[in-house]
Amino acid sequence: MSRTTNTMTRLMRAAGFTVMLAGGTACTKIDKFHGYAPSNEELSEVVIGQTTKADVVNRFGPPVSEGALTTNAVYYAYSQFVHYGAFAPEEVDRQVVAIRFDANDRATNVARYTLQDGKVVALDRRVTDDGINDVSVIGQLLGALGRVDAGTFLGAEE
Repeated sequence: MSRTTNTMTRLMRAAGFTVMLAGGTACTKIDKFHGYAPSNEELSEVVIGQTTKADVVNRFGPPVSEGALTTNAVYYAYSQFVHYGAFAPEEVDRQVVAIRFDANDRATNVARYTLQDGKVVALDRRVTDDGINDVSVIGQLLGALGRVDAGTFLGAEE
């Protein structure tokens, strides 16, 4: 066996090991956690008829959404996603805690919905229009073409 063949064999083994190592790392499981939902132990501190909305917000922090106009409730949401390599993330756990209040802002109900429940909880989304039209750069350039004043462009004074 020649010296060149021996060197090539070592390089091929190193390249094969590198490819296997990179392939194994690319398929590593990545967990992503979003949001916060109080645990059952934490929710046991909410006393129906006594705990106020302010107490809940002070204890658990600001909610994800507040249904003040329609349902007088606060919502806390938590999600866990698993991501493998180049594949799309998959949601494996979701919990939504809804705490409802009466007209005096006293707790009337505490409910927990999970991914297995399959219930759609409509969170209160308040979207404000920013007033900006979605115009591309080329659209802006073409729109400005007719507004160019030759005198200003050439530096003429009035």
